[in-house]
Amino acid sequence: MSPPLPDTVSNPNAIQAQARLHHAYLLGLQLMVASREGPQVIGDWMFRLFRRQHESKFLSSFTKLGLTDLPHAVACARYHVLSNEIGGVAVQYMEENDRKAWVRFRYPRWMYDGPTICGMPVEVSRGFLRGWYAHNGVSLGNPRLGFVCVSEDMTGEFGLCGYFLEHDHDLAPEERLRFARDEAPPPWDPARQPRPPDAQWNSERLQKAARNYAMEYVRNGIVTLAEVIGEARTLALAGLAARLIGMQYWRETAALVGTPDGGADVAARYLARMFEGMGDVCEIRPGADSRSAMLEHRGLRILRDIDPASRDLLWGCWQELWIGALRAHEPMPGAVVSLDPAGAPPAALWQIGPGPIKAPQAQIR
Repeated sequence: MSPPLPDTVSNPNAIQAQARLHHAYLLGLQLMVASREGPQVIGDWMFRLFRRQHESKFLSSFTKLGLTDLPHAVACARYHVLSNEIGGVAVQYMEENDRKAWVRFRYPRWMYDGPTICGMPVEVSRGFLRGWYAHNGVSLGNPRLGFVCVSEDMTGEFGLCGYFLEHDHDLAPEERLRFARDEAPPPWDPARQPRPPDAQWNSERLQKAARNYAMEYVRNGIVTLAEVIGEARTLALAGLAARLIGMQYWRETAALVGTPDGGADVAARYLARMFEGMGDVCEIRPGADSRSAMLEHRGLRILRDIDPASRDLLWGCWQELWIGALRAHEPMPGAVVSLDPAGAPPAALWQIGPGPIKAPQAQIR
């Protein structure tokens, strides 16, 4: 057995570790799809992902963010500034008038953190602009509202930037997004930058929001990817990406939650602390012998409110994060995972012990 670990769980660190891991998983999956499936596929995927996010979050967040009584162009620009800031993404706001308001995303870009930006085709940007920004007017019932993009990331200009504009006429579908490369944003005034209300968005809530922000992109990303390339291919690509990210980020996340290298008991403690960073409930139990451990995992935020038709796919991909993390331990404990679908949300049992880790998938091309 490995030496006992302290019982104290640092919840803020565990929440941060989950935000970091899910963010990395999203980036890794984007690179996997871009390199294995090509620009058109990832562009279609990004369109579907951002349209799904839009339909799930856009109007429902207006009241929370205090935007319901504002002119639509102003409200949309403020929405993207505030929602991204809550998720940990820096966006500047420049309001020209009631009918024209700008947004400019600052670097480093959250969606393409680090060198990831070099692996993304321009179809990614076009996909999310069409999926979300060009659809704001439709959702608000304002046929005159569109988005004008003046700069993108992948084209080497100055980052994603543009403005919401309420035109003098109703827009045809193809007019809701247009490009104007010869325009530049007005100067940014920090005094006019919208901020989330401090009373509602304290540091703890912001930290959880950053975690949920990344997690929702993963959840919706896997579901919408299956719409594009099918469930079997999604399971293969998203499962492999998850396992690689779990291995790659085990050391960083283990340091955040305070667990070292070790055998089954240490691996179980790592999983428990990480899952508690999701708000899940975990209980570690003795295994069949001194080299084994069991973890009862209840709550499963990752599966909450998920369509039952998508549950098995999401679970099949997501568990590979943790299979990968276990694989990175020394001496590489094995794991058998079972999901009990009866609860709401379901519960899982992790049986960790010596022996080979769950067999890796066949080589994916």
